[in-house]
Amino acid sequence: MATRKLFNGTEIPPIGLGTFGSDNIAPEEVGEAVYGAVNAGYRLIDCAAIYGNEDKIGEAIEKAVNEGLVDREELFITSKVWNDMHGKGDVLLSLAKSLRDLKLDYIDMYFVHWPFPNYHAPGCDGDARSPDSRPFDANEFIAVWRQMEKLMYMGLVRSLGMSNMTIAKLDAVLPQCRIRPAALEMELHPAFQQPALFNYCVERAIQPIGFCPIGSPNRPERDRAPEDVSAIEMPEIVAIAEAHNVHPAIICLKWAVQRGQIPIPFSTNKEKYISNLKCIDEAPLTEDEMSQIEAADKGCRLIKGQVFLWEDAASWHDIWDEGVN
Repeated sequence: MATRKLFNGTEIPPIGLGTFGSDNIAPEEVGEAVYGAVNAGYRLIDCAAIYGNEDKIGEAIEKAVNEGLVDREELFITSKVWNDMHGKGDVLLSLAKSLRDLKLDYIDMYFVHWPFPNYHAPGCDGDARSPDSRPFDANEFIAVWRQMEKLMYMGLVRSLGMSNMTIAKLDAVLPQCRIRPAALEMELHPAFQQPALFNYCVERAIQPIGFCPIGSPNRPERDRAPEDVSAIEMPEIVAIAEAHNVHPAIICLKWAVQRGQIPIPFSTNKEKYISNLKCIDEAPLTEDEMSQIEAADKGCRLIKGQVFLWEDAASWHDIWDEGVN
């Protein structure tokens, strides 16, 4: 499986296993999936403190390494600082807990999960609001980023990443970064391709990593809306899948890898996560099929982030600077 090279020379696998269980998959089940996935050949495991399962993932990684299935250096493990740990000194505390839970000495890439301290409780519904929520502030974000950079200087992380950003937000903070992000996690699937943000990242050697790569059919209820478009039900995707005699999810992943992003699909089903991994090296999509998918973009954001809204926000569109970029 060919790797991609980040701007700092670090190699990263072209596909990974996501570990967000959508609030309904037990940590033990996620841990079992991670062990099985590593055994099947996955080397990139995307984690986060807020997912509430890093301890079980750590047990799985430790077991795989101890059994000789993989060396630690072959793995690319990511984690993320959650929004309630943006205070002075808190980023190091967050990383320390993730390192302890994951049973690791270092994290390959550490992300700022969301670009503001707005917090919601795990498993909350879509109407949940925190009275302390507030709009993005570039100065506040850079204060968090300085703490992230310190982790690099300490040798506790190998690369830094941002997540859930917009062009306007990146324009505000990138010039101030002493260590720039090696990757940006963003929602990417055929129904939401974000071409402007995607190209912005590529032009600046920031690797796009795509969450919800098949449209997250099992996402929490709070992240569902009547107008949502399912990527795996798009006629264009279904037609191409039929031509290849595969499930539409496989077409979404082939498209993602061939386009240049790194998809991180989540599954605890052994047959599915093995199929997801193998498909990227089999029967590539044609240029015409890639063009058909590009033209089929619906501009449909699934993860709207409405639980992070502040008091005078007009709608979830404000989170994404819509009307700005």
